[in-house]
This record gives sequence, structure tokens and C-alpha cells, in this order.
Amino acid sequence: MAQRLFGTDGLRGKVNTPPMTVDVALRLGLAAGVRFRRGPHRHRVVIGKDTRLSGYMFESALTAGLCASGMHVIMTGPLPTPAISFLTRNMRADLGVVISASHNPFYDNGIKFFDADGYKLPDQTENEIAAMVLDPDFAWPYPDERSIGRATKIEDAGGRYIVYTKSCFPPHLTLAGLRIVVDCANGASYKVAPLALEELGAEVFRIGTSPDGTNINDHCGSLYPEVVAAKVRELRADVGLALDGDADRLIVVDERGTILDGDQLMALCAQSMMARGELPNNLLVATVMSNLALEIFMREHGGSLLRAPVGDRYVVEAMRREGAMLGGEQSGHLIFRHYSTTGDGLLAALQILRIMREKEKPLSELAGLLTPFPQCLVNVHVERRLPFEERPAIAEAVAKVEAELAGRGRVLLRYSGTEALCRVMVEGENADRVRQYAHDLAEIVQRELR
Repeated sequence: MAQRLFGTDGLRGKVNTPPMTVDVALRLGLAAGVRFRRGPHRHRVVIGKDTRLSGYMFESALTAGLCASGMHVIMTGPLPTPAISFLTRNMRADLGVVISASHNPFYDNGIKFFDADGYKLPDQTENEIAAMVLDPDFAWPYPDERSIGRATKIEDAGGRYIVYTKSCFPPHLTLAGLRIVVDCANGASYKVAPLALEELGAEVFRIGTSPDGTNINDHCGSLYPEVVAAKVRELRADVGLALDGDADRLIVVDERGTILDGDQLMALCAQSMMARGELPNNLLVATVMSNLALEIFMREHGGSLLRAPVGDRYVVEAMRREGAMLGGEQSGHLIFRHYSTTGDGLLAALQILRIMREKEKPLSELAGLLTPFPQCLVNVHVERRLPFEERPAIAEAVAKVEAELAGRGRVLLRYSGTEALCRVMVEGENADRVRQYAHDLAEIVQRELR
């Protein structure tokens, strides 16, 4: 069993390969129950999942561990990650659990937790849970036979989430007359996202809404926005929306088929919120991966950009600390703290659609706010995760590239929180030079960390 369970977004790995096994899931259920059981009567946990085949077995294992610890389990079936965050708060539960590997292929899965307020757990709390799981001699404080938990399922969980997301859209507006292509990645939003848009009046064209347990993220969804782009052009739709497997991230396509990433969407939303006086201190929170153009845009519009480590929970932590109301990631996680405690692809889509309706302009006219600096990201498989400064060849190569960029670009090396990868990112004004720098650095990283 791995000595560190949790990455940047919970536990994740290949199914039936440690640590992503049912015995670990059972112990995670026990440990989470021990950590979060509170008061004599309030022992409730909400469990949701995406559409992976392995979700059934992990749901059963977690439920067994949680019930054995004295927690009452409420199962929702397949629902987006942000829906579980919402339901945890709404149902006054002690804990929320999501079984999903987000944008990963079906043969991976993951487990992540939300506290009673709907926020992802901080590192310290995850480490406390991991310590119990990893200790083979841990003495579980089992409750007596009358105090073990029950497991039930709520049938209207999807409807509750749809009502919640619609409540975040102005009541005087509708989507009537809009033609929207939505790609749900054969994932957790395959029912709720199209229905929410249709109930607001849109004409919806569906992609990736026929999950079979193994086709989640399979050449569809936010990792393949070109699929939505092609369909938008074919149908002459007004907008395309691409969600990932657990629907906490969003990529948008305008009516011309142009793909807009999270940075471009954040610029559009930040501008709108600043104009309405809804962005405290005109502060936007993003990550170290966001394009330099976003930082320049905020500065030129009287605002500022605060960068957090990669991972939407770190963005949320920075937002809470600084009192910010908008944040996100280039990958498409967008957090609107007026409405939610985590990234929510459907909610974010409704905020984009709100701007389109209020301005009565096509998205291509509204979203051209950034001219992104050329950016190249290379993923390098690594055998070791050593501090980069301990490998002189890597440090020297990075210093050389930074000197040549002369303040008009960036170099970023970071390890993936969920895979055995080092991400090498270079950003600058000249696309050819940026690409060459990134690949040269990637070769050095691979050589030094194999």
C-alpha cells in the first residue's frame, strides 16, 4: 500500500491496483466515519459517484465501512461532484463522498471527501484519515450493535441539484431561442445537465449521454472539445458546452466553433462581475498554470490575479482566505463562491449563458478578451519524485531558459498529484521557441528522474 494516499484531488489510481482497491476503500469508510461522526444523533454521509463500472464495488465497500463506524449512508447514484458538495450542505450531513476519477479513463477511479460545509478536506484532515487507513494495527472504535449505520438511497437527488443550479440563474431570464450542444463525457452529468438547460428553455443537442460503464471520457467531454466544436458548426448552434467525467470542469465553444479554455472564461466572468460590483477588491484567484495574458488582463482592468497551487481545492482555500468570489483553473474548474464551494461545470455554464443573455451578443463577440501567450505543456513519465533543486542539471536548464525569456515568459515544473508524471510548462511570446524550450527541458527531466 502506498505510504501517501491522497493527491491533489483525493485518492486516485488504477482499479484493483493498490491503493485503489476495495480493502482500502473499506478502511477509508471506517476512518472517515471515525473522524467525522459527531453528536448523539447526527451521523450522516452522502455518497455519489460517476458512471464507471467500478463505482458499484467502491460504493459498497465505502458504505460497509461507514455503516460499521456508525454513520448513516445516503446514496445518490451517478451525480456530478458539485452536486454531492451541495447535497452534503443541504441535507446537513457530516460528510460527503464522491467516487470518481474525474477526467481519467474508466479503468481508473478515485475517492474524495467534502466536509459538512461542502468544502474539500485540507491536507491535515486527509493525513489524519490516511494514518488510520495505513496503520495495520489500528484499533477501530466500533460502536455497539444498536449504533451501527443504515444505508438508504434518495431517488430525487438529481432533481434537487437541477433546482439548485437553476436558482443560480437570474429568474427574469430564460434560455429560450438558444441552441446548445452539451457533451457530458458519458459521465456523471449525463442526465442532469441537459435537463437543467432544457428546463430553462434551451434547445439542447446531446453528446456523451449514453454511459455504459467503460466509455466515460472516451473521446468525448472536456478533454476532446473539438467534438463539441464540430457539432456546433454542423448544427449552427449558439454555444457548445463540454463537461468532464464528474462535471466539475467546463470548456466552452462559441458559435464559430472556437474553443475557450478556463482562462478565457475567467476573464469574461471577472469583467462581468467587476462591472456589476460583485468581485470584491477586483480579485481573481487562479493557479500557477494560468496564462500570463490573464494576469495582464486583470491588471489592465483595475484588478489583480492571485496564483494558487494547482488543484481547485487550493484555489478555494485561497479564495476563502482572501475573501475572493471568483476563481478557477485553466483546465476549466470555475468557482463562484456566491453560489458554490467547489468547481461546478453546469453552474459555470449558466453564468456564461447569463452574460450572453444580458448582453444579447454572440459569445464570439464577448469572449475575445485575451490573446494568450504561446504555452507548451509536456507530460514526462518519471520514476522518482525528487525536489527539482536536488538535480543540478534540471536547475541549470531552467535557469538558462528563464534568462533567455528575459521576463517575458515563465517556466514551471510540477509533479502531477494523481499520476506518475512531471508537467513541464513553458510560456513566452514566440511559439516556436516556447515549444523547443519545453521539449528540451522535458528530455532533461526524463533523463534525471528515471
